Amino acid sequence: MIELCDPVRCVAAGCSATTCTGVGLASNDELFARSAAAIPGGVNSSIRAFKSVGGRPYVVARAEGAHVWDAEGTRYIDLVQSYGAVILGHAHPAISAAVSRAAADGTSYGAPTAREMKLAEAIRERVPSCERVRFMNSGTEATSTAVRLARGYTGRDRLVIFHGNFHGATDALLAAGGSGVATLGIPGTAGVPAGAVGETLVVPYNVVPTLDETVAAVIVEPVAANMGVVAPIDGFLSGLRAECDRVGAVLIFDEVITGFRLGPSGAQGRYNVRPDLTTFGKVIGGGLPIGAVGGRREIMETLSPLGPVFHAGTLAGNPIATAAGLTALDLLTDDVYVELERRATRLAELLHDACSSAGLPAHFPHVGTLVGAFIGHDSPVVNFDDARRTDESMYARLFHAMLAERVAMAPGAYEALFVGLGHDDQVLSDLADAAHRAAADAVAH
Repeated sequence: MIELCDPVRCVAAGCSATTCTGVGLASNDELFARSAAAIPGGVNSSIRAFKSVGGRPYVVARAEGAHVWDAEGTRYIDLVQSYGAVILGHAHPAISAAVSRAAADGTSYGAPTAREMKLAEAIRERVPSCERVRFMNSGTEATSTAVRLARGYTGRDRLVIFHGNFHGATDALLAAGGSGVATLGIPGTAGVPAGAVGETLVVPYNVVPTLDETVAAVIVEPVAANMGVVAPIDGFLSGLRAECDRVGAVLIFDEVITGFRLGPSGAQGRYNVRPDLTTFGKVIGGGLPIGAVGGRREIMETLSPLGPVFHAGTLAGNPIATAAGLTALDLLTDDVYVELERRATRLAELLHDACSSAGLPAHFPHVGTLVGAFIGHDSPVVNFDDARRTDESMYARLFHAMLAERVAMAPGAYEALFVGLGHDDQVLSDLADAAHRAAADAVAH
């Protein structure tokens, strides 16, 4: 048995105990330097390295509600919220209790469980297009599986994606992506052969493309949340539905971010457009790693073991993640969504007021509970070219000014801002004061 070490002194002593929390006397810089000696770039997701905003990242020790604390004990108002995976607030008591109960029963079995069945039923009940649901381990796995499934179902190869949308780290989907790809300033990534994207067609967001019978699927973020939050214009989603129907292509909604954040039936419920397949992540795990594909029965049953499209995963439908996800969905009532939308609206307003008072042009669109940030211009944004007018250097200055005021935003100019149940009126009031000081400082420097 490993004895629980003293978290205040273990880092300085070079502790390697598996129970170590890695916090205490060591500073953020010391911890990050130590991480960089063991992990490429010191991070396990590229955007966390602060490359686009400069400086070294804070290292999170714990979180509760709307706040995170770094290794030095500094508390921040958190607008990252695990990039949307946390919606009820960090360390929500009901989620923590569900995780503890599930963990006491065992962490993984490699066998079916009642919890995965119940979570699939909960998704099917809330999202009518999801007649069948298959779980996996991440949003990336969900989108890659959905594409493979669409190709297997149609017998076609071509895939249509939209400039600035991000669908995870899958080779065929990394062409001209948003989010971390946009933040790093690269159109795709090294290591992806030309053949992997040879059947991927990238088209402008918010424009309905003309398809032909070679297209297996169109995959889209129904609300683009990886290029700052861009809403679909009137007729865009319904136009995609009609065009896919015309040529027999599969319409895939990537709702990894919007699913259960924009409402109980996600973006498709908000805009009343029914896709053939939907990908999920984030909220359905209650903050734990999970992904899912749901959709029409006849397409979903093309998956193995019923059909020829292979999918498997030892940890898919993990009992701890499904327990957390079930609890999260149960707590997300209609009243909660109304309150979250009110808070998101308030966040957009207070950030706009702060920037306006400082003479900083900025646009903070909000769709439901999602808030975007376009710094350096205040004109409407409908596509990725519009989004790229963002002044990334000014965003970096605002980011660090907000961090100095103990407010944590995403370290990239093309990410959404997230509020949750932890962001009560007092937190938002504190945030407003901090944002006014930060905007003035960003402009002055």
